[in-house]
Amino acid sequence: MANDRTAHLGLPAMDISQAFPQATPASKFPPCVSDYFQLDVLLSPEEREIRMKVREVAETEIAPVIVKYWERAEFPFEIVPKLANIKVAGGTIKGYGCPGLSILGSALAMTELARVDASCSTFMMVHTCLAMLTISMCGSEDQKKKYLPASARLDIIACWALTEPNYGSDASSLNTTATKVEGGWKLDGQKRWIGNSTFADILIVFARNTTTNQINGFIVRKGAPGLKVTKIENKIGLRCVQNGDIILKGVFVADEDRLRDINSFQDTNRVLAVSRVMVAWQPIGIAMGVYDMCHRYLQERKQFGVSLNSFQINQEKLVRMLGNIQAMTLMGWRLCKLYDDGNMTPGHASLTKAWNTLKAREVVSLGRELLGGNGILTDFLVAKAFCDLEPIYSYEGTYEINSLVTGREVTGIATFKAPPARKQLTAKL
Repeated sequence: MANDRTAHLGLPAMDISQAFPQATPASKFPPCVSDYFQLDVLLSPEEREIRMKVREVAETEIAPVIVKYWERAEFPFEIVPKLANIKVAGGTIKGYGCPGLSILGSALAMTELARVDASCSTFMMVHTCLAMLTISMCGSEDQKKKYLPASARLDIIACWALTEPNYGSDASSLNTTATKVEGGWKLDGQKRWIGNSTFADILIVFARNTTTNQINGFIVRKGAPGLKVTKIENKIGLRCVQNGDIILKGVFVADEDRLRDINSFQDTNRVLAVSRVMVAWQPIGIAMGVYDMCHRYLQERKQFGVSLNSFQINQEKLVRMLGNIQAMTLMGWRLCKLYDDGNMTPGHASLTKAWNTLKAREVVSLGRELLGGNGILTDFLVAKAFCDLEPIYSYEGTYEINSLVTGREVTGIATFKAPPARKQLTAKL
């Protein structure tokens, strides 16, 4: 009897196209049909070319293989050469082998990757819009020549280590230390949630100068004595992104690898201002992919003798998703123009990131409903996108923190820290 019960165990799952032939899985990615307001006309010819080039690689090279890596929480190293070939690493950086894209062009590249897989988009964003940009904005000429060309080719991979176990939203209070020693610096401390860190060749690490008490930046090389990086397990979102815990115990960094133009947290914020623009576009890409998938699925899937797109309630949900995408895209586009004109404030970037992730949450939730039982399978994208959006909702500033950044600008009142009366009450409790 026991053998009868277990006879089926270990059998491979049916191929999804055979198990559910009525709808096409995301491995054959659907065409993009979300530009209802023809917002593509707002792009330059160069920006359209970038978009289509990245879209083609994402649909043909990433979509067919990404689910197996996501399920195993592994990074798809096989696609790195494909990403290198599209030549978008380095984003807006000019020279040093970098593409020198417009900020909108760089944002579109991240968006098109996120449309198919948010993990790949996050990998490129961390490498390009945080690590490489920090070297470009805050590094010496020698550091730029040494690290940027190889990074643009993806011959070396970089990560960006700011967040600590005790300091997430309150990142400016970090307590990793940098102590001056002969010929360089000694770093001690701990970092957490650092994307790409388990395999990065160079780590951009932020630490507090024990002499000035200000934040400084350093380039730490893989394998440095005293450096330990371990993978964070059990994530439900961005599973291909290799987030790590970093331990630094007396890690020596030569003077030549200190980023000399990072002398306070305000210098770090200059980089974050650009990267937050990119993060504001990631939820647009995720929402686009979910809409495209649902649009095709509702055409293909039939119940009660008709396709699912024949039902009023499904059409209403589809249209609500479409409206959100038009509004999100317009906010993202305007944010890039404000940046180009030198008029973007931290509040502008924070509002766009907060609002776009909020609306994208609605889009993926509606998509989950539209796909019914298949909405919990990664084979049809929506379940994976649903999970991947959650960390994006929180990283580069949570929804609440970004709202407070904008709230400070429109009211003139900063409310990040508890007022004294509330602090005293908390202390008593």
